[in-house]
Amino acid sequence: MAVGFGDTSQDRRVRVQGEPVDSFPRFAPEVGRGSVRRITVVGEEILRRRCREVTRFGTPELSRLIDDMFATNQVADGAGLAANQIDVDLQLFVWDITDEWGVRHVGHIANPVLDDVPAEDRRLVEEPEGCLSVPGPFRVVSRPDHAVVRGRDKDGNPLVIEGSGYFARCLQHETDHLHGHLYLDRLAQRERKTALREMAESQDEVYARRAARAEELGK
Repeated sequence: MAVGFGDTSQDRRVRVQGEPVDSFPRFAPEVGRGSVRRITVVGEEILRRRCREVTRFGTPELSRLIDDMFATNQVADGAGLAANQIDVDLQLFVWDITDEWGVRHVGHIANPVLDDVPAEDRRLVEEPEGCLSVPGPFRVVSRPDHAVVRGRDKDGNPLVIEGSGYFARCLQHETDHLHGHLYLDRLAQRERKTALREMAESQDEVYARRAARAEELGK
């Protein structure tokens, strides 16, 4: 998911893996350890199929993948990133996002499942949404303003992450990715075509910004 507003670089109130912490660095430690990978783009087959469940936890390979996802997300100035966005067929995503209330959320989750929200309790909010795999355009998308996602951390421990507002949108957006869905799928056909045209016109500029950011971070 692309950043729509907020500054994720400042040290504010922080929740890591859903738990509050007293302090946190500007860049998550994973960013320093990770390597930047190429971000897949709409049209690539891996973005259109349901990803495989993570079955091996506590491995160096899984930790390295998470580090790389954080580094790639940071260079792309993203709010969140799913594994299939770096061409890895696994149900896994990371996030580093500051919500409307100034709370920074940082973490990762494997095999995420969103709780169903009863219709009578569902409050839909329309906000601009972008995607690192659709470089450039943002479009208004309607989503519930609250989300609870359940899964596992990298060591296999049960994990429950709850979010409201922009963070809830991020949790839903990234879970969608792991089921083979993009935010473009929620748009009318004409609007989707317009967004793709804007992407084609702006992606070179977006890639240049990412390259400059990578150089700035020594990546």
